[in-house]
Amino acid sequence: MKVKEKNDLLIVAVAALLTLLLGFGIQFGLHLRDVHREQQRGIALMDRLQTSAEAAGETEHGTISALTAGRERAYENKLKHLVELEKLDMLMLVNPYNPIPEGYTPVLRMVDESHAVDERCADALLQMINDCREAGMHPYICSAYRTQEYQQGLFDNKVLRVILSGVDAEEAPAVAARSVAVPGTSEHQLGLAVDIIDEFYTNLDQGQEGTDTQQWLMENCWRYGFILRYPNGTTEKTGIIYEPWHYRYVGEFAEEIHKSGLVFEDYIAQRRGR
Repeated sequence: MKVKEKNDLLIVAVAALLTLLLGFGIQFGLHLRDVHREQQRGIALMDRLQTSAEAAGETEHGTISALTAGRERAYENKLKHLVELEKLDMLMLVNPYNPIPEGYTPVLRMVDESHAVDERCADALLQMINDCREAGMHPYICSAYRTQEYQQGLFDNKVLRVILSGVDAEEAPAVAARSVAVPGTSEHQLGLAVDIIDEFYTNLDQGQEGTDTQQWLMENCWRYGFILRYPNGTTEKTGIIYEPWHYRYVGEFAEEIHKSGLVFEDYIAQRRGR
């Protein structure tokens, strides 16, 4: 083969090789470009997913926070409602025309060796008794909480004594009920009522009002959440005779009742009309 032909073949071979290499380089470059684009898409996708997750997390957190706040508000409202009911329970009207609700059972606490009261008024009662004594008086609790059975015994005994005094047996229960409540209609069964007398005048009669002890209690009992339950001249409304020794706990409503001058029945009627 001639030299010229050899050179031509060499040139052709080199050109073919360069063309091949160039083609491979272009393809490799395109491949790198595609890989880079995929990487960029992946990065963008991850960014979007992270953003979405954060947004979802914020939304979920917001939802949870809203639900939690809603539960807290509902609980606070329920608690306020229960507190209000607890206060209004102090105004439960019990008299010959309004018996104690069936199943009503107070939570009791002893205030001395033989007397118990509703635990909600125990501290106030003891404070009133102590302050009365410190003022130089001689208060003495002669009756507090009574069970249904005990009240029944008191009532039956009163009926018998009324009959023995000459009252007709058929009329005796009605007469007895003016001074001893019919079982189921006594405030003592609430645990919110106490009979307080003077240690040196123990008769349960109108003479109690003349003692220094009763004068102090009538003037100051409202400061401790109590009211004189059966004031003089209110028998037609209360159904019970004047008892200047019977005090009823009404809690924070005592001041308003005291200032109003209303008997408890009238005060309750006024509140219901509001």
